Amino acid sequence: MRLKNILIVVKDIEHSKQFYHDLFGLNTILDNDGNVILTEGLVLQGEKIWKEVLNKDIIPENHASELYFEEPDIEAFARKLEKLYPNIRYVNRLMTHSWGQKVVRFYDPDGNLIEVGTPM
Repeated sequence: MRLKNILIVVKDIEHSKQFYHDLFGLNTILDNDGNVILTEGLVLQGEKIWKEVLNKDIIPENHASELYFEEPDIEAFARKLEKLYPNIRYVNRLMTHSWGQKVVRFYDPDGNLIEVGTPM
């Protein structure tokens, strides 16, 4: 057995596809009416579909999970993030941990937590 995909819930599939392409270079592999598979195994699912499956409300910014990316040139990434998405909600702007790793944490447009860090 192996983990195949990670699914996150989004309100606007097209906006989220653009966001993940702009910042992380993820491209669409399959777009199937509210279910979109991106490269690297990230799946976007429309909030309406998810609500129907669970019959529960979606809780953005629930702090129960995080998407983690690594980027060697994190300063350039931080500049790109600020330029393309100046109104992004940050948990923390670019910082350096005591062990030397640089990270930035922020929310995607739907409140999914993202961390980008330098490789360790």
